[in-house]
Amino acid sequence: CLYLIRGKKGHKGRGKQFSNPDEIDRQMRAQKEMEENPGAEKESSSESDEESSSDDDCESKKRSGVEGLIEIENPNRVSQKNKKVADVDVSAPRELSRREREEIEKQKSKERYMKLHLEGKTEQARADLARLAIIKKQREEAAKKREELRKGEWGPLKTQTK
Repeated sequence: CLYLIRGKKGHKGRGKQFSNPDEIDRQMRAQKEMEENPGAEKESSSESDEESSSDDDCESKKRSGVEGLIEIENPNRVSQKNKKVADVDVSAPRELSRREREEIEKQKSKERYMKLHLEGKTEQARADLARLAIIKKQREEAAKKREELRKGEWGPLKTQTK
């Protein structure tokens, strides 16, 4: 603390504050009373503290920082409004959120597509059907060739064994 950093001054030049002797006596008496009757002093001081602290809390909540200087209402802030049970109408249709609406639309479009797909009206269904037809033809041709090979191989052998 005694070493001075360049550009900064020490604490030695400051004015000194002395406590008033009457103030010291009052603090000493209050401390002795606290030691003798801890419950009685707390009750009387707590009542005055509660009044002053409640005022301070209200002011500090309302007037903290720049917020106390400029009164601005946030348009995006939604305050919770309590509704009574009697006021709530259960039978009224509830508005869906954006996500819920999008999810329902997605499900409906998927169902519509599947219905058209099963009927063979979509491009993908037509391509699948064409591919299946080609595969069927190839399998039929392969079956015919196998049948001809069986007849060709077994034909001479059967005649020889007889």
